[in-house]
Amino acid sequence: MSGADDGRELSPSERYARWSAERALEGTELDRFRARFSFELDPFQIDACVALQAGSSVLVAAPTGAGKTVVGEFAVQLGIAQGRRVFYTAPIKALSNQKHGELSAWLGSERVGLLTGDVSIRPDADVVVMTTEVLRNMLYAQSPALDDLGYVVMDEVHYLADRLRGPVWEEVIIQLPQTVQLVSLSATVSNAEEFGAWLDEVRGTTAVIVSETRPVPLWQHVVVGDDLVDLFVDAEGEAVVSHGPGASHSRIVNPALERLSFARADVDRRPGRDGQDGRGGRDDRGGRDERGGRGRRGTQGRHRPRGNPRDRRDDRRDDRREHGRDRGRDGGGGGGHARTNPFALRPPRRPDVVSLLDDEGLLPAIFFIFSRAGCDAAVRQCVFADLRLTTPEAKRTIRAVLDERLAAIPYEDVEVLQIPAFRRAAENGFAAHHAGMLPLLKSIVEELFAAGLIKAVFATETLALGINMPARSVVLEKLSKFNGVSHADLTPGEYTQLTGRAGRRGIDVEGHAIVVAGPGFDADAVAALASRRTYPLRSAFRPTYNMAVNLLDRFDTATARESLELSFAQFQADRSVVGLARRARELDETIASYRDALECDRGDILEYSDILERITGREKDLSRERATRDRDAARTALRRLRRGEIVAVPGGKRQGFAVVVSVRGDTLGGPEVLLLTTEGRLRTLRPEDAPTPPAVVDAMRVPDPDRFGKPKIRKDTAAALRARLAGRHQDPGRSVRAGARTPSTAATDALLAELREALRAHPCHDCPDLDKHLRWISRVRSVTKERDSVLRRIDGRTSTLARQFDRVCALLEELGYLERTGTDVDGHADLEPTASGLLLRRLFSERDLLIAQCLHEGVWESLDAPALAAMVSAVCYEARREGAEAATLPADPAFASALARTHRLGEELAAAERRHGLDATPEPDPGIAAVMHRWALGEHYAAAVGTSGLPAGDFVRQCRQVIDLLDQLVPVPVIGPVARDAIGRVRRGFVSQEISL
Repeated sequence: MSGADDGRELSPSERYARWSAERALEGTELDRFRARFSFELDPFQIDACVALQAGSSVLVAAPTGAGKTVVGEFAVQLGIAQGRRVFYTAPIKALSNQKHGELSAWLGSERVGLLTGDVSIRPDADVVVMTTEVLRNMLYAQSPALDDLGYVVMDEVHYLADRLRGPVWEEVIIQLPQTVQLVSLSATVSNAEEFGAWLDEVRGTTAVIVSETRPVPLWQHVVVGDDLVDLFVDAEGEAVVSHGPGASHSRIVNPALERLSFARADVDRRPGRDGQDGRGGRDDRGGRDERGGRGRRGTQGRHRPRGNPRDRRDDRRDDRREHGRDRGRDGGGGGGHARTNPFALRPPRRPDVVSLLDDEGLLPAIFFIFSRAGCDAAVRQCVFADLRLTTPEAKRTIRAVLDERLAAIPYEDVEVLQIPAFRRAAENGFAAHHAGMLPLLKSIVEELFAAGLIKAVFATETLALGINMPARSVVLEKLSKFNGVSHADLTPGEYTQLTGRAGRRGIDVEGHAIVVAGPGFDADAVAALASRRTYPLRSAFRPTYNMAVNLLDRFDTATARESLELSFAQFQADRSVVGLARRARELDETIASYRDALECDRGDILEYSDILERITGREKDLSRERATRDRDAARTALRRLRRGEIVAVPGGKRQGFAVVVSVRGDTLGGPEVLLLTTEGRLRTLRPEDAPTPPAVVDAMRVPDPDRFGKPKIRKDTAAALRARLAGRHQDPGRSVRAGARTPSTAATDALLAELREALRAHPCHDCPDLDKHLRWISRVRSVTKERDSVLRRIDGRTSTLARQFDRVCALLEELGYLERTGTDVDGHADLEPTASGLLLRRLFSERDLLIAQCLHEGVWESLDAPALAAMVSAVCYEARREGAEAATLPADPAFASALARTHRLGEELAAAERRHGLDATPEPDPGIAAVMHRWALGEHYAAAVGTSGLPAGDFVRQCRQVIDLLDQLVPVPVIGPVARDAIGRVRRGFVSQEISL
């Protein structure tokens, strides 16, 4: 492992070693490469390039903006010099597009290609930029493009921790030919050595180069009211750098901020405080009204070139002190201290924060707001406050860029895309940036921000993924965000990733991380986030259906299982076994010490305890047998149900009244009944869902099952059901007598009676200390149970992925995607893909097996192009929030029928997955099917989206996913021509513009 210099003076021997190393580089490819740059490469960059030049793979872990990509670019130069191809991969298309532009500017566009799934530009070029998924697909297809491949650069490789897309990274690393040198570029992670050790194991010699030093110093601040307060100070109260050159390790939290943590108050209860920050009234638009005296918001810092803002901050601080604004240490105030007035803890309005940063010379800035709505609201607040961050000349330049880039947007879509509001904000120097925006607008924001024309961007955390948007400052309004389940505090790793965007090398002399103080502000908590740089890399690798058939198409079963054992996930699991084994030994010692207390002078207390355990076990066996008989009765009852019968399910997760829509008795796992509830929802009832057989309480006429895909049919039938049930008790268990449970046999069981008699006859039964003995036995059993659990975890973490792979293969074999060809030496079945399996091999989707099932059953063959695009959207789409309203489906009978059949196949598949111990495939979500159908019919964006509220960015992203999956369906017989037609219908307008560069 190598690291960057720590700033200390080198010893004579170290200076000589450095001189010798420099001499060794003279005339090498690295010597020619570094001549490109106007600055000296950092030691960590040199170390990584030297290792790469020597034939080793490398892992470079360094902070954001440290210059990791220099190492990737050196791999490009080495490949070109050696006549070998170079693939440069990135996790997202935006990064791929950006890197393609950078490499084209360096090497010339004719030498650089781009492959992102929906874009193919010069795929045979010397250097090809691509998403990781494209490279994975090439590896499985054994593409000829891999023949002369020399280097693969994996930028942002820590992305392999991503739950959905991370496994692709490990597939690539494992499957790449050993002749390829791998350049892995990662953010600073706390277990880089562990990750490097795994790379060394699976890729051969891998140099691990770690640099924890930012090339640009980072200052930490807190916005308190209208003051910018330093978070860290030294013993004399002077501000100090937290990270990077000049960082102080003896820093302390600013005492003034610590006092603020104890000055929290609920100012809303104070009379006359209707403004957000308590310093005068404000109007609804975010600017001060006539009482506050603030009119049009100009700025004093917008004309400043990028230099050292700290010098200007010190000058302004002196001015404030001279005019009495800063009250020094006694009162707080100023840049280094804070007033202890509790009203200062009310967060200022966003336009005020922007103005404050501009006054301090700290723009351009990225404001991270953890919601799309919050980003858009911030822009509106700045517009209403009449905030102006641009000069007349800059505004003219921005207007010219907007005129050119936005000309392609159809007139009828201008308003729904909110183009006028976007233009007004951008011309004044601020904008939002989030996934809900049209990608074209996001790229314009990135372009104008990089050019220094836009000064403030309000963005979600997706902007921290690596897109090059140089900011002098990063502002965090909150230190918590919604993680998809609940609101959770930022981790130190997330804080580091976000604030790492501040201060870009070669552009800024320093960066600034700023937290806005509000109610509940805790200076120590902020300091802890800013001080720790913990970001452990955890594998998200898991076997998938597509992965299984691809592996078994290339290898025998034993080799396929072994390839999974090479994953980083298994590597981490195996390492954790060491700690578990230590815990097992400790528990064994505890059990041995407890056994001394298990002595009874009446007899063998352990024998007595064993009889008690056998009694408990027998009672549980009888209870399980009774439950099995109940399920058999429920299975028989479900088979006898008929369409139109109204049933009462008295318990379980399907409890309630419902009408039978259809009955299928030949499905996997037993009979399956499709019900419509009184709320108008379709539910599937299986034997395991009903603790007792459902009772038939009435009957009614219902439409044909295929018609229930229409919301109106479901709504009308549910209304008729409720009318039919009017007057009945609402509790199904009380309103009817459902099937009775099987009688218990515990009272007549001979073995149970024998055991109870043996317990009463045992000599320890009358021991006066029996309770004490049993408590000790309980302790022993508890510790023994924990020990056994640890041993099971040890066993479970050994070959975990291989066992998961076996379960996946068992299901695929059951469904006909794999077939046995024999048995290997270890007793495992030799498997290979069937014709259906070869089709599944080409499907890359989270619902890959469900799609394959639909293709195998011919469910989609009756669909025309618009309906097929809508159906594909249903197997691609997932709502951003749970509990969304029921989707409006396309007015197409063929689509409704196909969707109902797709749902049924999905439910059958989920049942089979549960039986095999696998996670169920998500069911189709037709949430935007009607939108996609209208778009494919030729409607413009505003008409296609209608009242669905689908943001433009989400719409384009969904169109891209639909096009990608449709492209996978083109080779499929029967629907291939329809899929090709659907691609042309979806790839149009600004969707086509965003896809083709």
